[in-house]
Amino acid sequence: MGRRLVLDTGVIVALERGRLAATEILEPEDEVGFSVVTLAELKAGLALATDQHRPRMERFIDSLLDVAKVLLYDAAILEHHARLLAWTRQNGVPRGSADLIVAATAAATDRVLLTLDQRARFGDLPGVKAQLLPS
Repeated sequence: MGRRLVLDTGVIVALERGRLAATEILEPEDEVGFSVVTLAELKAGLALATDQHRPRMERFIDSLLDVAKVLLYDAAILEHHARLLAWTRQNGVPRGSADLIVAATAAATDRVLLTLDQRARFGDLPGVKAQLLPS
């Protein structure tokens, strides 16, 4: 049985741009998902893309949706998100709202969050299992 994973936006962008190969980070048995907020960020990038890059990006997003599950913001994720918001405020370690939703998605679905973003310090958040990939 493979790992249960959440891909951070930066990982997906690195895959799309060819800076990272799926075979370097994923195993065939892995169950891969990503947060709905990540999909929103990808769609925003698509809307901002030049006519030259848009078709390639559309194909990539379509292929991603064929192999990975979009993890919708549900009640369980909302609860984890609220706890992470409170924890960051209590501990004086502010985080971006999108990062907290991605982290809450990983925690609520019992998945490991794969990231390239060392500064996000996802693994420091309570209940979040994260793996920092080499960039």
